[in-house]
Amino acid sequence: MLVLLSPAKSLDFQSELRTQKHSSPRMMSESSELIEVLLTHSPDSIADLMSISGKLSALNVERYQNWEPEASVENSRPAALAFSGDVYSGMDLSRYSERDFTRAQKQIRILSGLYGLLRPLDLIQPYRLEMGTKLRTTRGTNLYEFWGDQITHMLEDELSNHRSRVLVNLASNEYFGVVDPKKLTARVVAPKFLDEKNGKLKVISFYAKRARGAMASWLVMNRLDKIDDLEQFNELGYRFMPELSETDVPVFVRAGSQT
Repeated sequence: MLVLLSPAKSLDFQSELRTQKHSSPRMMSESSELIEVLLTHSPDSIADLMSISGKLSALNVERYQNWEPEASVENSRPAALAFSGDVYSGMDLSRYSERDFTRAQKQIRILSGLYGLLRPLDLIQPYRLEMGTKLRTTRGTNLYEFWGDQITHMLEDELSNHRSRVLVNLASNEYFGVVDPKKLTARVVAPKFLDEKNGKLKVISFYAKRARGAMASWLVMNRLDKIDDLEQFNELGYRFMPELSETDVPVFVRAGSQT
């Protein structure tokens, strides 16, 4: 079983590392190609391309200029410890033992606009490049065209070595759009998280993101690799609701308004 996550815009390159384990990204030649394209853009162009402020644009242009084609512990940080958004808050890596990090390296994959497909311990440098960015390259007009089927093929290859040929998609639609499920000889399961608010059930982005991270960690820390195991997920107050679920879309609900 593989678990698929999105990256995060917010980064943490300051806090103490919770493990010294690390690995090298496997698609660095493609990453280097993207950096070369990004370096042809001015700060104003990057601001327009990514719909960000001038200050953020200047920061990221500086990041592209400082980016090195060789990842090292001096210029990089393991991906799961570098991303600090809601998903990674939900993962709560402070609970991880060394064995948990080893397990996560085998079971979790992170989609990235710049790095393609990351393992949790793959070293990354500070960057911002969302998968939905319409960055023109020699391969097309956006990142979906740039990556083509490469990420799908890598996932297929990895899944072939798993006893349970299941991909648990906990990534956003924007990022999962770079994967072609029809070309995977595996079952794709996409859990859905709903919160009750004012008597209605709805997806609340902040809570859903945290729940995705919590489910990823729950699978890792409990060494679970069967699709039926998902129904036992009960982190953060969520419970499986079979009456609301569909095939390959298990629904989890948390009752009561949240703060």
